[in-house]
Amino acid sequence: MGILLGLTLSGCISFGAEPPDQLLTLMPAQTVAAGTSRTVAPGDAITVLWPSIPADLNTTRVPVQATATSVAYVKNAQWSDTPNKIFARLLGETIEARTGHPVLSPRQFALDPGTRVTGQLERFGIDANPQQAVVVFDAVVARGTDIRTQRFEARVPVAEIEAQAVGAALNQAANQVAAEVADWLK
Repeated sequence: MGILLGLTLSGCISFGAEPPDQLLTLMPAQTVAAGTSRTVAPGDAITVLWPSIPADLNTTRVPVQATATSVAYVKNAQWSDTPNKIFARLLGETIEARTGHPVLSPRQFALDPGTRVTGQLERFGIDANPQQAVVVFDAVVARGTDIRTQRFEARVPVAEIEAQAVGAALNQAANQVAAEVADWLK
């Protein structure tokens, strides 16, 4: 009886949504060449910390701003990690490639944080009307007691709201914002 009940229930129980065939990630448009080595003087490094995110981005799903007051998610589209973490990795790689300064991750922060870059990733998704990928990052840069802030925004058209198209458009928008932040740091 127990085996029959178990077999009957196995078709009814789900331990989570079926993952998509592919996970989305961000790829930097500019990278540091393999074998690049630097000696870092105290305070010369840049540390990129994970930016904070609103609740609708605290997921691996890709949000679509359907109306001014509603959010949906792109069907079969899922990030490999939360947007703030993948954006921080892209931002760090771009900053190092464009500025020549070594960039530390949040896990290396205790070594010597130098200049700290963080902020709030306000938007990282799709606007349904018009069909655009949108990245809005309120950057915060701290050097000792000197703190600067600036908002960066990129919008890239999306032909279709489906996983591959939105992933490519968000990658392009994220790279644009990262390049602008790197140039701001120079």
